[in-house]
Amino acid sequence: MKKINHKISLMLLVAFTALSMQITRAQDVVGSWKGTLAVQGTEMPLIFTISEIEGILSSTMDSPSQGATDIPMDETTLVETELTIQFKQAGIKYVGSVDGVKITGIFYQAGMEFPLILEKTEKMIPGNTALPTSDEALTALAQADNGNFKYSVSDYFAKPKASSFNYAPNGKYISYMEKDDDGKRHVYVKEIATGKITRAIEEREELIRGYGWVNNNRLVYLMDQGGDENYHLYAADLDGANQKDLTPFEGVKANFLELLKEDKDHIIISLNKNNPQIFDPYKVNIVTGALEQLYTNEDVANPIMGYNFDKDGNLKAFTKLRDGVEQDLYYANAAGKFEIINSLNWKDAFSILSFDYATENTDDAYVVSNLHSDKSEIVLYDFKENKVIKKVFAHDMYDVSNLSLSRKRNYELDYFQYEGEKSVIVPISNYYKKLHKKFEKEFKGKQFGIADATDDENNYLLYVTSDKLAGVYYSYDVKKDEFQMVYNIMPQLKEEDMADVRPITFKSRDGLTLHGYITLPKAALNGEKVPVIVNPHGGPQGIRDSWGFNPEAQLFASRGYATLQVNFRISGGYGKKFLEAGFKQIGRKAMDDVEDGLAYVIEQGWVAKDKAAIYGGSHGGYAVLRGLTKTPELYACGVDYVGVSNIFTFMNTMPPYWKPYVKIIKEIWYDEAIPEEKVIMEEVSPVFHIDKIKKPLFVVQGANDPRVNIDESDQIVSALRAKGVDVPYMVKYDEGHGFSKEENRIALYEAMLGFYAKHLVQK
Repeated sequence: MKKINHKISLMLLVAFTALSMQITRAQDVVGSWKGTLAVQGTEMPLIFTISEIEGILSSTMDSPSQGATDIPMDETTLVETELTIQFKQAGIKYVGSVDGVKITGIFYQAGMEFPLILEKTEKMIPGNTALPTSDEALTALAQADNGNFKYSVSDYFAKPKASSFNYAPNGKYISYMEKDDDGKRHVYVKEIATGKITRAIEEREELIRGYGWVNNNRLVYLMDQGGDENYHLYAADLDGANQKDLTPFEGVKANFLELLKEDKDHIIISLNKNNPQIFDPYKVNIVTGALEQLYTNEDVANPIMGYNFDKDGNLKAFTKLRDGVEQDLYYANAAGKFEIINSLNWKDAFSILSFDYATENTDDAYVVSNLHSDKSEIVLYDFKENKVIKKVFAHDMYDVSNLSLSRKRNYELDYFQYEGEKSVIVPISNYYKKLHKKFEKEFKGKQFGIADATDDENNYLLYVTSDKLAGVYYSYDVKKDEFQMVYNIMPQLKEEDMADVRPITFKSRDGLTLHGYITLPKAALNGEKVPVIVNPHGGPQGIRDSWGFNPEAQLFASRGYATLQVNFRISGGYGKKFLEAGFKQIGRKAMDDVEDGLAYVIEQGWVAKDKAAIYGGSHGGYAVLRGLTKTPELYACGVDYVGVSNIFTFMNTMPPYWKPYVKIIKEIWYDEAIPEEKVIMEEVSPVFHIDKIKKPLFVVQGANDPRVNIDESDQIVSALRAKGVDVPYMVKYDEGHGFSKEENRIALYEAMLGFYAKHLVQK
């Protein structure tokens, strides 16, 4: 018995000694390790951070140049001196030999191998981590919004239980995204005949940014890492089997280009795989992941900006940037060689909506153009003869840019659509005119659009909204002539409790006709002058605010605040002259327009002159800072959400794929190389006018933002705090350009409402 015990003790001693040696080795690799990949002449820093709990290793990966942080790795192992790190979903593997403070190894991805030497480092978290306000302090701020309100923030900003409904092409299935108890939105597929429901795609740590059907059996979906916008394209069967990352490339962004209805196993995408600054088109097999490059975008200085394929996947045309500001449209001649059809300025509109497959001439296409008009119009164009056949639709006040063709009925033209004060559908075909009358009768006073249709056009999925209705899906069975409600995405919000959204029109101080919207709470309709949130939109170029359900504006109205949205000069949809009137006027006349809108709604007696806040995101965040420095007397407070504070640093911290368009951006904003414009940049960059900010400011930022670097927000917060100003500063380290995760969005709006209550109500 003693011998047996001695034997067991000896075995335990050996096992314990071996475990101790393993833990010691594990502790040697714990920490952050930094190295640089050399890919196609581009240097890409990577950081692996390794942790150890009870002898088990785990790790995360950062790609600082892509704005990605804390990407969790699937597997981290250490055998003697060999370290292996894997991220199977992205096809990434690193194997290296540990030697003190250096690891020498190979980085594998998608069949490629790159030498990568890692050295011990201190992990750098984006931005100045000493600046963000604590969660406890932000929670205390949120508690200032303490009225007896019927609806909570989550009623407006919790993601719908279900959304994004789509038919399978054959109509046998309907898919949708549904939220679980942990807030994750998975993709489900329901067999219509049996009612059987299957989870096809599971959302884990990262958000599913979009999905869709490719054929009757297979779905595709997009995800990035931590908001870095480097989207990967994945595919899965409708029952969830055969999941595959179709673009398993680190630091590469995938864009969807073309769904090939005539080729069930392929779609066309673009990738900046060969060079981070430019995108090449690829045909990808959605089953095997096999990639076929269709064209080479090889001129970094003059890259191809967009590709046009026909329904069979043939590349027919592309638009190439020239000298940073000009565009050349190339078209394939009869021999398949590409020739310049049109040389355009980047401000010109001339783009192919769809080829006209109803004719025998394969070179006829519907084109959006403003070459011979101020407003964009739709023309039928013969690319073989390089001439306009006829103008098919135009509007004298608004740009038009959308049409619908029926694949089943030999590509018959069904309707045009444009956006005026509201969205307008103009029926064309006799078939659709009959449908449209039914839709108008069923949804009187609402906006509706066809969200999807089966290939046989026997079933339509309609999405119905208004200023007071967030959105309801309805199905329409053509044979049965029957409507059925499929899903109300926000049933908790009752239409009768929501606020009116009114289109407004007024003159700017220099005589320009401006449009916008005012959301008015009940008190304003009863004659009371209420506080107002001035909300300049992002972009700014080519973007516009629209009539419809706006959860922000409705949330603010529930607390008694009006919301003003001005489509200031440079906004899209109002023609070329209006757009160009805002070039080189960001922070100047564009801000004048916002101020004139505020003056207009004050004059109407809707809002209180001394209770105006200014709030916006991206360019809107910049407008907040500019407003507080340009006309500080107008506003009681401001909320800057991922906003630019310094135009100089903004120009120098753009993601790589923006680099080819820097000249265009400088034509829209300002060019530091032009002395008089450099002076203007200093004048309109809020960071240089901190002393003029006299009113309370709340700053919000995503740490991984690839567009507006966190330094933009850090600069403002640091400068104001140096003056002794208390600036609440919310930073989320798992977000990018705007908050996508539900818990972060809710925390943002709760704190924002507390901030408004403190400075608009309690003052």
